[in-house]
Amino acid sequence: MRTANWRHEVQNPELHCAEIPNHKFQISNAAQRRKHQIPSTKFQTNAKSKAPRFKTLSLYGGAVWNFGFSSVLNLFGIWNLVLGISLAFGAWDLGFRPVSRGTRCFASAGSSEARPAVLVIVGAAGAPEYEAQFIAWARLWEQACARSNASFIAVGLDEPGTSSDRSRVQEILAGQTPETAAPLWLVLIGHGTFDGRTARFNLRGPDLSARDLAEWLRPLNRPLAVINAASASAPFLRELSAPGRIVITATKSGFEQNYARFGQYFAAAIVDPAADLDKDGQTSLLEAFLSASHATGQFYTAAGRLATEHALLDDNGDALGTPAEWFRGIRPVRRAQDGAALDGYRAHQLHLLPSPGEAGMPPQVRARRDELELEVMTLRDRKTQLSEEEYFSKLEPLLREIAQIYEQIDKPASPNK
Repeated sequence: MRTANWRHEVQNPELHCAEIPNHKFQISNAAQRRKHQIPSTKFQTNAKSKAPRFKTLSLYGGAVWNFGFSSVLNLFGIWNLVLGISLAFGAWDLGFRPVSRGTRCFASAGSSEARPAVLVIVGAAGAPEYEAQFIAWARLWEQACARSNASFIAVGLDEPGTSSDRSRVQEILAGQTPETAAPLWLVLIGHGTFDGRTARFNLRGPDLSARDLAEWLRPLNRPLAVINAASASAPFLRELSAPGRIVITATKSGFEQNYARFGQYFAAAIVDPAADLDKDGQTSLLEAFLSASHATGQFYTAAGRLATEHALLDDNGDALGTPAEWFRGIRPVRRAQDGAALDGYRAHQLHLLPSPGEAGMPPQVRARRDELELEVMTLRDRKTQLSEEEYFSKLEPLLREIAQIYEQIDKPASPNK
């Protein structure tokens, strides 16, 4: 039996065993990658533990391939090595996103791409001390947008006008480009209410209901991330969840109605390198969610208080949501009792401030890469339902195409004749 918004859990020992954080297989330079070569094994030292660790291939969740030998690897012969090592480890946690080792990227590829838009809605504060905090969180988003070259749109920071804030939000959303590859980020900062039937975000003037917002977002067929950092925000997840969307709420229930601090930590984490858990040079939406959830929990622990907010993330359109404690690193390590798919894979593909290599990737190539990675993740989650032969026969063509994408990216530009 499911709860209203989030899942019951069962432990997944296989996923726990697969998680080895902070390891990446880094092919040392572009020339070696172009020659399809893996360099001789070298040790890295962890500054904290002083323990040596091997260079490893960038993987979702940090699963590691350790090599104690030099190997020369043909790109399309990679599968034999992958198969043998994956069987030896008994787990498959590929994310296949190489660590950026420089700033070389497609020339002018990002210049033709539409800018992401970030709409920050600051609600009615209710008290001066809350107003100052809400404004400070909104300014953090403004600073993040300035760093990422995203357009920043704010409602609720200026003096009230002739039209209500609710009407302004509706007009702004109606004016957004419905079909584009550029993401739209919608951030709600303030207080919320829930009467058992309808959840609302408190604005100056008429409030914004979850149903109203769902209706206004319906025409948009573009990447969309909604972060409702208000109290009693969980019902927004159920209303707004849809394929292709990422929805984050500060609470797991509409009845968590105390002042929520999650928005403060999320705003601080969204472009913070310290929140980059997999150390790929960029902070994903998932990583910001996990970092903010951890910081929120630490606040209540340090204050000796019972936590009154528990954030949820939904990015697979099932309207359930997954809490941060279900993750180890960036990988979900628990399973829902009803077998429902877990969230996090799509959220890890969205970055407000992407790395130079990611930003330079043409939109259509990035979209295909993301699609293939999600197929790998979905297939891996179905591994126990498939025979070994069927599983690997489905996995191999996905990995081949991903490898081809990165091989193409890594090719030097042809010199002008």
